[in-house]
Amino acid sequence: MNEGHAAFAVLERARTYMAEAKQSFQLALAVTRAGNVFTTHTPVAAGFDRFAPELMRVHFEHYVQSGLGISLQELLALGRQNPNDPSEPFSMAYLALRGSGAVNGVSRLHGQVSRRIFQVLFSRWPEVEVPIQHVTNGVHVPTWDSAQADALWTEACGKQRWRGDLANVQQDVRNVSDTDFWRMRSLARSSLVEYIRQRLSRQLAGQGASADEITQAAHIFDPEILTIGFGRRFASYKRPNLLLHDPDRLLRILTGADRPVQLILAGKAHPQDTAGQDLVQQWISWIHHTPARSRAVFLSDYDMHLTQHMVQGVDLWLNTPRRPWEACGTSGMKVLVNGGLNLSELDGWWAEAYSPDVGWALGDGQEHGDDAAWDAGEARQLYDLLEYEVVPEFYERDAAGVPVAWIRRMRESMARLTPEFSANRCVREYTERFYLPSAIDYSARSADQARTGQGVIAWSDHLSKCWSQLRFSALAVNTEGGRHNFQVQVHFGNLDENAVRVELYAEPAEGGASIHTQMAKGPQPFGSDTGATYVASVSADRPASHFTPRVIPYCPGTKVPLEANQILWYR
Repeated sequence: MNEGHAAFAVLERARTYMAEAKQSFQLALAVTRAGNVFTTHTPVAAGFDRFAPELMRVHFEHYVQSGLGISLQELLALGRQNPNDPSEPFSMAYLALRGSGAVNGVSRLHGQVSRRIFQVLFSRWPEVEVPIQHVTNGVHVPTWDSAQADALWTEACGKQRWRGDLANVQQDVRNVSDTDFWRMRSLARSSLVEYIRQRLSRQLAGQGASADEITQAAHIFDPEILTIGFGRRFASYKRPNLLLHDPDRLLRILTGADRPVQLILAGKAHPQDTAGQDLVQQWISWIHHTPARSRAVFLSDYDMHLTQHMVQGVDLWLNTPRRPWEACGTSGMKVLVNGGLNLSELDGWWAEAYSPDVGWALGDGQEHGDDAAWDAGEARQLYDLLEYEVVPEFYERDAAGVPVAWIRRMRESMARLTPEFSANRCVREYTERFYLPSAIDYSARSADQARTGQGVIAWSDHLSKCWSQLRFSALAVNTEGGRHNFQVQVHFGNLDENAVRVELYAEPAEGGASIHTQMAKGPQPFGSDTGATYVASVSADRPASHFTPRVIPYCPGTKVPLEANQILWYR
């Protein structure tokens, strides 16, 4: 399920299973969810589809009663944070999560953001354990490479390079000479300039421009000049006008006598996004009323065809979103195969792709919200990067006229990042980590008349009935021989001790992983028929106070806390 829009597939898949297997909705959901994968793309909770309860009643009351055999309230509970709140809207994202056996975001950072967003459904669980992983997006490389880039890659790596395991791609492309790299980039930039001239001429003619303006457009830009591209949907959080923060400084950068720069902008705003439309108009107005007309252009009717030409020909791709609102972003990935470099905010995919030898980074890797002062500071940082690093590196040439440092950065970007952020890697990762395991899990739960699925239901019902009887008592800790030794008493009441696992937990420290140590049942009971003593020993590298006993649900073949979010901490 690609985003929550498709979440009703959870219901229909369960209904189909019910009809075929003659089983209840509860069992059908337990069986089919094991084979469902939910990929969320939204970095803000407000982006999820939510429907009013009355709207759900109008469209779903008959369906749930006749097709699923449940009440409307049972359905609404699947899409609510608080199932008992009759006024809470129905969230498609909550339905998708509760109806899936695996959930992922679309970049490493987006996985972290998504865990924060969905933690409300996993009360008292640490954010790091909210069951959302990530698979970073990738682009279909052959769609975006230029003829010149395709020829270079074919010579270096073979025509079928993107259909294999990519094992030798990095090394093969690193063997390409500086001269061949620079020839490819120069030809691609020349092709882009020619395309820009033709498209701008048609655009002006369609707008009723004068013959002189159309003639001038046919000679705009220079195929030898550093060319920067910026193309995307214009929305406030993407900060498309960050580069326009200091118009005079931007003009100086573009019109440098010895090291000029040319800028191609393209994009559109949502028809109802007036703020985004204003951002478009600011660029158009600035270009029209300043001497930058010969060095900057805004192209209308932004589409994939225009994107393809831009990512093939630009030397530098610019991206300035407000972290962490770019879930992944793929536009910058599309320049990689063509030898284009990235200068981007440390957000989305660039937060994990960036290193100083492959491009440039904007920001400090932290979140600052909608802070005008911070935006101004990042605008100054952007100008500094362009003026003191990007532009000089592009124009510093050896005796053969080749920018050696620029080519070095370009080679590393192409070799390392192109395969890593390709659809080849992306689809392979989804298949190996999610799709095949999910298919296996579904087969296991549905086999033998859903015997395993029935066991999951029985386990879940038992937890619901008896969890409240669970409690801790009498924690003892001693440290000797470089080890912390923990002993704790657990009272189960009527809860089957085999339905849970007792652990010793410590939060991540200094960028490491959290620690989970299963506690073993001790040899001596403590005088209770419904309790037991549990023990564990851990290294004393960290203080004993960092560790806390806890009880979590456990059932082989289930996903905790995705399928059972109960948790009890020693306090």
